[in-house]
Amino acid sequence: MRPAVTLDDIRAAAQRLRGQSVLTPLLENPALNDRVKGRVLLKVESLQIGGSFKFRGAYNRLADLTPAQKAKGVVAASTGNHAQGIGHAARRLGLEACIVMPQDAPQIKLDNTRALGCEVVTFDRRTEDRDTLARKIAAERGCVFVHPYDDPWVMAGQGTIGLELLKQVPAPADAVLICCGGGGLTAGIATALRSCGSGSEIYAVEPFGYDDTVRSLASGQRRGIEPGATSICDAISTLAPGELTFPVLQQCGVKGLAVSDDDVREAMRFAFTHLRLVLEPGGAVALAAVLAGRLPTEGRTLVVVLSGGNVDAGLFTSVLA
Repeated sequence: MRPAVTLDDIRAAAQRLRGQSVLTPLLENPALNDRVKGRVLLKVESLQIGGSFKFRGAYNRLADLTPAQKAKGVVAASTGNHAQGIGHAARRLGLEACIVMPQDAPQIKLDNTRALGCEVVTFDRRTEDRDTLARKIAAERGCVFVHPYDDPWVMAGQGTIGLELLKQVPAPADAVLICCGGGGLTAGIATALRSCGSGSEIYAVEPFGYDDTVRSLASGQRRGIEPGATSICDAISTLAPGELTFPVLQQCGVKGLAVSDDDVREAMRFAFTHLRLVLEPGGAVALAAVLAGRLPTEGRTLVVVLSGGNVDAGLFTSVLA
């Protein structure tokens, strides 16, 4: 059976994204290397259009719609980063976009999504299911629903980061750490790396409580979050790995790591103090795993994907304080 995403899909996405997405930098910092006694290379997707990697998958999906589909616009459901990715892509392609977002999403993400010209429909995440609501709207309007991770075009778009890493990283890395929610980013990058012969260990990193992918990979089957789970990592607080993404993670031999919210706060402070980078909690979990010693680092070369920087000002101030 054909995988949900292939290297050819990712290469096609790279062609669509040429001249649209940012070739984000790969940074190295002496203070970070000294702290972990190894070499850490940071792929800074927080500098991507919209402040996260999500623009890649969103643009790839929307750019490949038929003219008839484009005329009716799209619907998406998101806590914010996918929403902004869809918003930026829709504006560039001249499409209308409706975004279903939780009422308690960070205000900066709600404001930014509306500022992009998107229609925002809010819901109560405690009593309503965002995908069900979004699919209902899409059915009523006859338009395409764009899933934030369980979509082959979205996974392929995110996989273009893997192609960039293969060109930017000077020598094979011992491990690649990726912030993980539903698994679209990890699945795309892992497919690119494995298809091009990379033997690097690949880790999906999640916050405790929302470490559904970590536990799913360990058990060999998809598992949901623990009851009553909470985390400051709103951008990656998904309920379970994707139906399409999880088999890809398994096929690529992805492993899982989990970090605490305190680990994440420390990573955000470190990034601001030493790297001069603003990271949101969900965008900092991979760095948090390195700083917290969740895997061996001494004498090793690690690639860390910093996936987003859209943090609410109040939360960021409290973390720094």
